[in-house]
Amino acid sequence: MKRTTTDTDVAIIGGGLAGSTAAAMLGRAGISAMLIDPHLIYPPDLRCEKLDDEQVSILRKTGLADAILPTATFDGDTRDGKAWIARFGHLLDKCPGGQHGILYDDLVNAMRAAIPSDVPLAIAKVTGINAGNDCQEVSLSNGARVSARLIVLAHGLSVALKDQIGIERIITSPCHSITIAFDVKPRHAGSFEFSALTYYPERTADRTAYLTLFPIRTSMRANLMVYRNMDDPWLYEMRHDPERSLFALMPNLRRLTGDIEIVGPIKIRPADLYISEGHRRAGVVLVGDTFATSCPAAGTGTGKVFTDVERLCNVHIPNWLTSAGMGADKIAQFYDDPFKCSYDDASTSFAYQLRSLSIDESFSWSLKRNLRFVARGAIGTARRLGMVTLADQVASEAWAQRLRSLADRA
Repeated sequence: MKRTTTDTDVAIIGGGLAGSTAAAMLGRAGISAMLIDPHLIYPPDLRCEKLDDEQVSILRKTGLADAILPTATFDGDTRDGKAWIARFGHLLDKCPGGQHGILYDDLVNAMRAAIPSDVPLAIAKVTGINAGNDCQEVSLSNGARVSARLIVLAHGLSVALKDQIGIERIITSPCHSITIAFDVKPRHAGSFEFSALTYYPERTADRTAYLTLFPIRTSMRANLMVYRNMDDPWLYEMRHDPERSLFALMPNLRRLTGDIEIVGPIKIRPADLYISEGHRRAGVVLVGDTFATSCPAAGTGTGKVFTDVERLCNVHIPNWLTSAGMGADKIAQFYDDPFKCSYDDASTSFAYQLRSLSIDESFSWSLKRNLRFVARGAIGTARRLGMVTLADQVASEAWAQRLRSLADRA
């Protein structure tokens, strides 16, 4: 087999959301980069399925929002453009829609379409890495080699390459949460009354964070977030008799949805929380899930990816390439970036807070849970009574967020 070597400034290993975003940003900035991934087209994968306002705000910092958002379905453009918030079968609030529904593979492939044509994509697996202070070498399954000044590891949950270079994965919370995804439609009506719905659990014993329904294309997508073990018999029941299992979990949900039909497959994905150790080394930088995972129920994963890649590609890589070498001191600047650290800390904190807020039956967490819904109900009541003008609405939403945050920390 003939071996060829490609020279580039940045070799990006992994073409999921983090790697594809990095390739698009670097290519558009005129920085020599190469993306390496086994798939020409990213395959279906149960991960992020919507972007909220905060994530879109970070996406805009990458310069790629205009290329991505037209692919998504904005709930503010559907029906009344309101997102319903409910519990115990009662509507707490109808707030302005702000979520962009998009399947993860569609999101990644839209990002890949934004990569400039002069950024090569190597369709291969990485079989070896040699990293050091000055030059990095990547060996590919097709016999080719890539020589780069910097390697960006963005290969998600895989551990093989990290193990090879001595980076350890430390699981901090095994099976922290489970995402269950499926499509729903009304059994007897043409469409649902709402554009989007978030329904909160009725009992802490059900070990549920929430159910959220939101549009993607012409379908109503459901994400049910639970805190269970993968050997829990309820998961088997949910997979094989989903409608009965869902309404047994949330018996008053039917008041808002009516009878529903669950269509298509039930997809289930557990999520461990883990961090990396031994990652401060020359020539290699980790982003996204490769560095540390977030909890899908907390909804911070995409924002974490965008924050990582935005800081790396807008700030650190351009600075690193202006001088010789790629020592561990340079790489540490990314891991110590205050914006990255702040988002990482908030993501981890919210993952544990939401779990306790959802299933902890102690007095303090029961109080926080009640305060949370009192705050949401108060805003909903004000909105229904017409006491919230457009200007006041923004202030009220900010006030509600502060109150909920205080309640969560109480």
